[in-house]
Amino acid sequence: MKKLIFITIALVMFMGCDDQLDLTNPNEPTAETFWETESDAVRASYAMYNGLIMDGTYMRMIPALTDGRSDGFKADTPWPDLWQTAAFNVPATSGPVEWVWREHYVLIYRTNQVLEYVPEMEIDEALKERVIGQAHFLRGLAYFNLANNFHRVPISDALPEPEEFNEPTASEEDLWQQIIDDFSAAKDRLPVSYENVDGPDQGQVGRATAGAATGMLGKAYLYREQWQDAADEFELLMDGNSPMAIYSLVDDYRHNFNVNNENNEESLFEVQFASPDEVGGSDMNYCCEPNSNWMQVSSQAYTYAAEGYGYSDFLPTQWLYDEFNKEQTVSGNKDPRLIDTIVSYEPSENSTTVYGDPWPYGQDEIYPRKYTNEGLPQPELREQSGINYRVLRFADIYLMYAEAQNELNDQATAAQYMQRVRDRANLPDRVAEFSGYTQEEMREQIVHERALEFAIEGQRIHDMIRWGWFDESSPRYKVPELRQRDSEFDSWDTGDEYLPIPQRELDVNPNLEPNPANN
Repeated sequence: MKKLIFITIALVMFMGCDDQLDLTNPNEPTAETFWETESDAVRASYAMYNGLIMDGTYMRMIPALTDGRSDGFKADTPWPDLWQTAAFNVPATSGPVEWVWREHYVLIYRTNQVLEYVPEMEIDEALKERVIGQAHFLRGLAYFNLANNFHRVPISDALPEPEEFNEPTASEEDLWQQIIDDFSAAKDRLPVSYENVDGPDQGQVGRATAGAATGMLGKAYLYREQWQDAADEFELLMDGNSPMAIYSLVDDYRHNFNVNNENNEESLFEVQFASPDEVGGSDMNYCCEPNSNWMQVSSQAYTYAAEGYGYSDFLPTQWLYDEFNKEQTVSGNKDPRLIDTIVSYEPSENSTTVYGDPWPYGQDEIYPRKYTNEGLPQPELREQSGINYRVLRFADIYLMYAEAQNELNDQATAAQYMQRVRDRANLPDRVAEFSGYTQEEMREQIVHERALEFAIEGQRIHDMIRWGWFDESSPRYKVPELRQRDSEFDSWDTGDEYLPIPQRELDVNPNLEPNPANN
């Protein structure tokens, strides 16, 4: 089985219904009839993973609304919600913003169903632990995305009673503790791989593993500036004596962003999309409850595709292009990640075509290549892509470990792990030079390295926020510099780095607080 395909199933759970309406449809499962067999537990896990491939999660809006707010990407779209988000003036009534909120809570609800019912099932204990671990991982991932995009949100850690639907906004500390607790619980329950497990999930690539949970736990610690805790988790993934130290960098950087070599040795966790030819269905998976008509495909490739080959809703900024050109490889060529990230006219790098056609643009025009079908033997020019979305890969572990070590004042170790990522790009060995950097100089180098390695991967805006670039009281405040790179930052005001809490949610939940972007 090449990868786990998320079978869409309809799980209808009736809770607290009035007796007069307590009707039973023999063709639909209920909470009383569904949670019985190992097959039921595995089917419930499919429903959880299905929450990752909706429009408000990774099918389109998490990539679009995160990349769009970075200094390396700018809007080139007629869709107001997208260019308003990229320009930091998106209204609280924005449909895409509401979809991100809604579908992450759909995912959380499904994980809470599993955590409510699976522990009581009389099934194989090892399988039970794996399913519970995956629920914790996916709930932790959902809250990680919500915290980074909305700052503070309600915590729903159990199936609510009817009178408990209006959850209050949680404190920032409680929200991040929930994330850490979920990833910790997942780490303790998940296998290193599913290759040799005994059960119906045996061999299913794409499920959350102990390595994925450990990596995300370390990332959560890093975001909370718990440097030693973060380093300890990352070391488990790199220490040869650890059973989780099974990851490495792939030779071909672009194999991380197209359909070739998915779920490779660099991938700790990726969202599984199928090409239209692999699964049935006729509708894009835009919202909420799964149904048999959904196609389990991504819209990102067509959304980001160059002018004339897709929507071209975003363009790389000139700053990002120039950043790639700051340093040549040891053989005197351009950083190969430039060609893998950006469609640009580069005769010296044998890059003078686009989607197999002769270069149709001005020689100074640039477009996205990463996560698009450009460069594939038979590129798909339709809004249906099977390219998996890589949530966490091993290069991130190296660079986050370098960052943690720098904050722990060990610049020499930071330099070694930073160079490991540079080595794949064939960049000069500068370990000796970097080891002599001050902590602040190393911070700036890590900023540069992360900008190139993770461009157009939904990481940059979250890095910018956690580094204090939007905080006028921080010594790392950089909004004036960002405005020079990307004019979309001209309309930024304090708090606008986050997405606003959807107005519809504020209207129906009196316990929900607006966030800084609502002001």
